[in-house]
Amino acid sequence: MAGSTTAERGERQQESSGPPPRLRSRRARLRAIVLLGLALVFLGIPTAWLFYGSDWLRAEEVSVSGTRVLTSDQVESAAAVPLGKPLISVDTGAIETRLRRKLPRIDAVDVVRSWPHGIDLKVVERTPVLIVHQGEKFVEVDDEGVRFATVSEAPKGVPALELTLSRSGSAAASLRRFGESRLVREAVGVARAVPAAVARETRTVKVRSYDDISLELRDGRTVVWGSSEKGTAKARTLTALLKATPDAGYFDVSVPTAPASSGS
Repeated sequence: MAGSTTAERGERQQESSGPPPRLRSRRARLRAIVLLGLALVFLGIPTAWLFYGSDWLRAEEVSVSGTRVLTSDQVESAAAVPLGKPLISVDTGAIETRLRRKLPRIDAVDVVRSWPHGIDLKVVERTPVLIVHQGEKFVEVDDEGVRFATVSEAPKGVPALELTLSRSGSAAASLRRFGESRLVREAVGVARAVPAAVARETRTVKVRSYDDISLELRDGRTVVWGSSEKGTAKARTLTALLKATPDAGYFDVSVPTAPASSGS
């Protein structure tokens, strides 16, 4: 019995020799961290040189995609990409800011590093939904009401916006309440809601007040639309009215549940 106890004590003493398991684990983690740090130091020096000091990864070329009216040269010039600099240090955000400031026709742009030597400029241009006559030129207005470009020739198929805002009566009150910019956005909303077949034939969108917007078609017919509210319902009603009374020259869908047509 005593011999057995002595043996057990010996085994316990043998097991307890050396550091505790928790301490050994901590030392192992510390060694791993030290080794990893050394590896990063030795790898980091050549990696930093590769990205910043060598000639292998520098901005040397610019590619442009997505343009329709703008030219690649215009976009590249406005972008002013710093060629010759390390590609990793090229400020893509600054390039995007320059493009938006210098070329209002650009609605969105994605500036992407194309390793090892390129910068890709992926452009989305604004699309005009209305034009505004300005002397002998035309101002293009996009689907958000932004006047983004002045051109000498009107784009085909884009209706003209005619603001005939009275300075007296209810029209004047509408102008004071909403302001001209808001009324332009309302006209844009109407132009977007009009059925495609009618949109292609629309020559002018006339705005007299917030709730007095009408369309003049190329064949002389008139559509009274009212405000931009309930655009989907008005579009459906106008489509049905055109089918029911194809020879009419005047259509009123300002109240889509009580439409009217007349004339020939």
